[in-house]
Amino acid sequence: MKMNKTLLATLLAASFIVTGCNDNQNSIQPKPVSEVKFAQFNAALAVDNDSTETYQRWVEYMTIPVAKQNELIAVWKNDTANEADHLLAERIIQIRNIAAIIQKNRPDVLLLNEFNNNGTVDDIRSLNGFQQNYLAVSQSLNSVDGGNMQQPIVYPYAENYATNTGLPTGLDLDNNGKIDDANDAQGFGFYHGHYAFALLSKFEIDTANTRTFQKFKRKDLPNAVNPIIEICEDSKKPIPEGMVCGQEWFSDDEWEVLRLSSKNHVDAPIIIPTPSGNKTINVLLAHPTPSGFDTVTYNNRYRNSDENAFWNYYINGESSLYDDNGTKGGFNGEHFVVMGDLNADNVIGTQINAPYNGIIKLLANEKVNQAVAKVGQPFTPQSSGGLESKNPANNWNPVHPNPEIRTSVFGSRADYAVPSASLTVLDTGVYWPAIGEEGRLLFNDDRIGIHGDSKEVSSDHRFVWSTVSVK
Repeated sequence: MKMNKTLLATLLAASFIVTGCNDNQNSIQPKPVSEVKFAQFNAALAVDNDSTETYQRWVEYMTIPVAKQNELIAVWKNDTANEADHLLAERIIQIRNIAAIIQKNRPDVLLLNEFNNNGTVDDIRSLNGFQQNYLAVSQSLNSVDGGNMQQPIVYPYAENYATNTGLPTGLDLDNNGKIDDANDAQGFGFYHGHYAFALLSKFEIDTANTRTFQKFKRKDLPNAVNPIIEICEDSKKPIPEGMVCGQEWFSDDEWEVLRLSSKNHVDAPIIIPTPSGNKTINVLLAHPTPSGFDTVTYNNRYRNSDENAFWNYYINGESSLYDDNGTKGGFNGEHFVVMGDLNADNVIGTQINAPYNGIIKLLANEKVNQAVAKVGQPFTPQSSGGLESKNPANNWNPVHPNPEIRTSVFGSRADYAVPSASLTVLDTGVYWPAIGEEGRLLFNDDRIGIHGDSKEVSSDHRFVWSTVSVK
């Protein structure tokens, strides 16, 4: 999905050159570059535990004109807004803060997790609206206080991806006697497209050679596990009626149709112009299910591990994998960057250890750049904000022995932009300002939301990046 030409003309950045418009040739040619900044950001632009959440609501948020945004924030600031406008203003503030973080860090290739779409991605109004009404408008690093304005940023190439979140199965996957819960979808979601993801790029996304694995079956991953009921004596987690301790959680019929990816797994080649010609780097995109929230099984832990293990198999060239076009086999490119909120920490967390831990195996793979993947290495991403923030951030995570590498307010390193070992890394980081540092109000503002560091301010995750040489 390339952005429409009207929007391209509106958003055209100085770093791109117009070469003429026709249906067969893209109208924008970027200048050659010697380095590229790849970034992952779970923007948390999704409402949790709200059955009224819809894609249309997000279209409305993203298409509010800037003048109307300013009006709503003005009445919010002077406390004259009615309840509906107060909530709408805080949603606008959140989206503006997300845009400010992106403008401040200026990635060349950006994966946005939890950017809702309509599931089948034949409607791109929300993504276009985000670009036109937020990214293309100068935002403040001081949030609602104004000042310290950032330069707009433009991504001529943008892709939404179909997702399993909210896609009905017609099955009672959580064994509660209903078939229409968010947990009964192929991936947790209150509507098809909830918690989806989008890719933004300054460089051409090779859509013709992009591989997606939305329909890959969970049962077909090597060593995949149908979890059993093994939490059998917890009064707060009763075994569903008609089931017994030790029983497999999914029936044979359910296990036959379940998909692996809670959203999608995507291999998208990025064509980068360099002084010596075009260079292709494939971005491997995913957002595995959280490893927590289990009841009487460790289903989420197993699925998270398997979703992360998928990329380990893929970069090793596993021949049994198949994409949505039926093409078999693993990665056949030269360079890659694994990007996503992987919802797993290779140091602490609630991952499963059997048959093996997917995130640990993936990050330890010799084809992955160990200077970024391993803890305590020269390019392990870190931040001053993570170092000083509450550790642990809740009452269930253990104290993190390396708090500077955390990427989430719940205390874990969950987000990754990890290049392949074939790429030379120049810089990495986690954008998380400490108290007193520039941009702090984009994350911590007691005037907004239930908590001063909640999703309502911007996100409960932090922006993570790796810059690589493409000379």
